[in-house]
Amino acid sequence: MHSLFPLILTDRLEGAAEFYRTLGLEVVAELDWYIQLQHPDNDAIQIAFISPDHDSVPASHRGAPQGVLITIEVADAAAVRDLVGAAEHPVVVELRDEAWGQRHFMTQDPTGLLVDIVQQLGPVPDGLVH
Repeated sequence: MHSLFPLILTDRLEGAAEFYRTLGLEVVAELDWYIQLQHPDNDAIQIAFISPDHDSVPASHRGAPQGVLITIEVADAAAVRDLVGAAEHPVVVELRDEAWGQRHFMTQDPTGLLVDIVQQLGPVPDGLVH
C-alpha cells in the first residue's frame, strides 16, 4: 500500500479546499473535477475531493457523503478553534474537555462532513491508537 486518504464527493470543490487550507493543508493537485490537499510537512496527511458527476464515479454512488466523521489530531485545539472561528466556518460542538483525556471541538466542512479537531491531554487510553 502506498497511501490511503478519503476522496469526498462534492460539487463544492473550491469551498472544501479553502476549508482545509485554513487548517494548514496545501493543494497538491487541482483539476476542474478533482482537488487533493496534503500537509506540507507530512505527505501521509491527505484529503481529496471529486465532483460527483465525474465519469469515474458510478452513477449509483453520486450522493452526498453521510455518516462520515473526519478526525484531525492537533497540538492545540483552542488555537485551531480560533482559526476556524476567524474564517467563519461553523462550529457544531464547542471546545470542551472530555473525561477520556481529550480537548476537542467539531466543525463542518463545506461538503457537509463533520470534522472533529482533537488534542490529547494525557496518555492515550488503553485500546486507542492515534
